[in-house]
Amino acid sequence: MPCRAARRLYKTLGRRGCFLAILGTGKTCWGVSFLVNPPHDRGLQLLTQFCGLRHWSWLWIICGLITLTSAFLKVGRDWFGFAAALLPPTVWAIAYTAAVINGDYSRGGFVALWYLTSHVGVILWAATVPEYSVPRVPRPARRGKAA
Repeated sequence: MPCRAARRLYKTLGRRGCFLAILGTGKTCWGVSFLVNPPHDRGLQLLTQFCGLRHWSWLWIICGLITLTSAFLKVGRDWFGFAAALLPPTVWAIAYTAAVINGDYSRGGFVALWYLTSHVGVILWAATVPEYSVPRVPRPARRGKAA
């Protein structure tokens, strides 16, 4: 029975929807971790000058829930989930980049690149992946006309 339910869920979501569901769940959990037990704000001073990480956790939670909800939308209407998924890691990457420029956190450049490649880059790539891609069938070679 669990396999049947998983297959039905996969059929409902499709490839893009599964990606959005996994991503949305992860972002929501990451945000909850900042809410429950916020880490040190090292490298995130650009953000914490406005409010604490517990408040910033809601960016991850809300965007994660939007991303998760968008998983159930049809292809073409799921763009909002990809846009919401981009927002938190982009904000974090900007904050870490600012920390490097200000000299507050020298390791921040590597963290920013990690967010930009493994989060932002992957999301941008996944947003371009079609739901179903069918390989092209080779066309038969044309024969020359007989004289």
